[in-house]
Amino acid sequence: MAFYNKLKWILGILMIFVLIITTNLIDKNNFVQVRDSVVTIYEDRLIANDLIFEMLKSVQQKELAVALSDTTFFKGENSKVDANLETLISRYEQTKLTSDEATVFTDLKRNVGLLIDSEHHYINSTLSDRTQVVNYIENLKTNLNDLSKIQLSEGSKQMSISKRALNTVELFTQIEIYILVFLAILIQIIVMYKPKDKS
Repeated sequence: MAFYNKLKWILGILMIFVLIITTNLIDKNNFVQVRDSVVTIYEDRLIANDLIFEMLKSVQQKELAVALSDTTFFKGENSKVDANLETLISRYEQTKLTSDEATVFTDLKRNVGLLIDSEHHYINSTLSDRTQVVNYIENLKTNLNDLSKIQLSEGSKQMSISKRALNTVELFTQIEIYILVFLAILIQIIVMYKPKDKS
């Protein structure tokens, strides 16, 4: 009879152990999803949005200089603004890009190159023909606006992933509590149950 009681205890403890291990593995997976989502929101969305903002400031400097036909800007500051734009683009490339974002970003890089080329023609024409420069600036502003919208959309998707993972953790925690209560009752029944001796 002692062996039977030991077996009941071992099975009861093993059931609880398996339940706890299983729920912990599920919880760990969900917490990894939440962590990855938060990291993505910060590294690939917030930082990218800041880079977009900085690029827009540089483009607006160029736009203002063109509107004012500012020769001193194009002789001195323009090369610094170009270098800053190239640095920002390089940093943006290091973020994780979605397929839509990669398409818009490729177009942005092309437009930056075209803008720089058209600025050389603009400077050589003694700041008289600005049509191409203005067009490329508008294209860049559109690219930056599109990229900013993508950041918002992707950030929202990552938040949804986090919420789903946290809801799953909460659901499994509740299920775990119910199962533990059920197992506690079952173990009590197993421990208290004493088979009748056959005479």
